[in-house]
Amino acid sequence: MQIPGKHIVIFASGAGSNAQKIIDHFKNSDRIKVSLIVCNNPIAGVIQIAANEKIPVLMIDKKTFAATGYADEIKKYKPDLIVLAGFLWKIPPALLNIYKNKIINIHPALLPEFGGKGMYGNAVHEAVVAQGKKQSGITIHFVDELYDHGKTIFQATCNVSENDTAESLAAKIHLLEHKYYPIEIEKLLNE
Repeated sequence: MQIPGKHIVIFASGAGSNAQKIIDHFKNSDRIKVSLIVCNNPIAGVIQIAANEKIPVLMIDKKTFAATGYADEIKKYKPDLIVLAGFLWKIPPALLNIYKNKIINIHPALLPEFGGKGMYGNAVHEAVVAQGKKQSGITIHFVDELYDHGKTIFQATCNVSENDTAESLAAKIHLLEHKYYPIEIEKLLNE
């Protein structure tokens, strides 16, 4: 049964810490709900999060996703926003065409630097540290047909010290993600 209000569909591939923060943020809202988790990894931690929160999960495979985007299945949840939270596959045209400017991603660096294919997780932080950058941060952006390319919605920064490692920088970035992603999602849904 469809509940009234705004609906979020979260795509995730991993542990699900960002998904959990988003779910927690909207848990007591009577206007905004996480209605579905879409996952491509059968051992992802986000699946247990979904079970704990009683949110349905749609498991997807690469071939069908590339061909159809599972658009028919996703439409049933009437998403007002599709939120990528550690989802590593490129979004196919079948979904981009239906949900233009309604799919967002969070990237663990200040785009346009350190973006593109293969730039995710520790690879991003290792590159930032290796280049001696003094700042890093997060970029929340709309998703288009290219990796890490769509229009920027929001950025937040943190300092990178000369003692930072990829792991210590990742911890700083996670704090920014957890703080700002739910807030920016709420702002978009209230526009």
